[in-house]
Amino acid sequence: MEVLKFLLPPFVASLAITGIHVYLGLHVVERGVIFVDLALAQMAALGVTVGFLLGYGLHTPASFWWSLGFTLMGAFIFTFTRKYKAKIPQEAFIGIVYAVSAAASILAMSQAPEGTEHLKDMLVGNILTVSWSEIGKIFLIYALIGLFHWLFRRNFILISTNSQQAQKKGISLHLWDFLFYLSFGLVVSYSVSIAGVLLVFSFLIVPSVCAMLFSEKIGMRLALGWVLSTLVSITGIALSYFLDLPTGATIVCTFGLVLILCVLLKFAYQSMAK
Repeated sequence: MEVLKFLLPPFVASLAITGIHVYLGLHVVERGVIFVDLALAQMAALGVTVGFLLGYGLHTPASFWWSLGFTLMGAFIFTFTRKYKAKIPQEAFIGIVYAVSAAASILAMSQAPEGTEHLKDMLVGNILTVSWSEIGKIFLIYALIGLFHWLFRRNFILISTNSQQAQKKGISLHLWDFLFYLSFGLVVSYSVSIAGVLLVFSFLIVPSVCAMLFSEKIGMRLALGWVLSTLVSITGIALSYFLDLPTGATIVCTFGLVLILCVLLKFAYQSMAK
């Protein structure tokens, strides 16, 4: 019972992260901007770093607002670098933002005491220490963002899957792109503070990619992604506890193993179908 009591908060937090990230991951994969989450997460981490150097703690309200401010800058950049008939792919800009943000975080933390530990905390997080008050906050924020996306789901889905058709219907691509990245950035800012950059990226991309291997329908992809992410969260948290391993890194590696298994399963299924 003591073990369950200790592991319950991180598991519930992972469920909250799973719910919104699997959905947003489908959009990211459809848009072909796979590393946008990693870039936004790194921007959020850079904001936390700047707040820390100004005298705020890593997990304080002030550091969150710094994180959100830098994430919004990333949202502006990605909104206006998405050119629908451009020679330079948006992934190039995303990669540049990630590399510069990561380098700036390293430079900033090199001037701080115990900078290496703080960088590690931002990279892999420490979801085991999440509190019930933090969980309640992210549940509320994610629910509101989920409701917003559900109310305007046709516009968001159409822009992600068929931007040319959306443009023909008179939908403002820049406006809805910005609203997407704005809500996306808000989710990332909260998630990074709890789970770290790498775990946030894994929650976003791996379940969506695995689900897309087995279904073309958005509803089925969501269901598969949620189930897969929940099972991985349970397994990763349990392994990290019983094997005394870093929780975030363990869950990320578990996601990687599950992706390999899904690819092998898909390959075996196609081979038998022939």
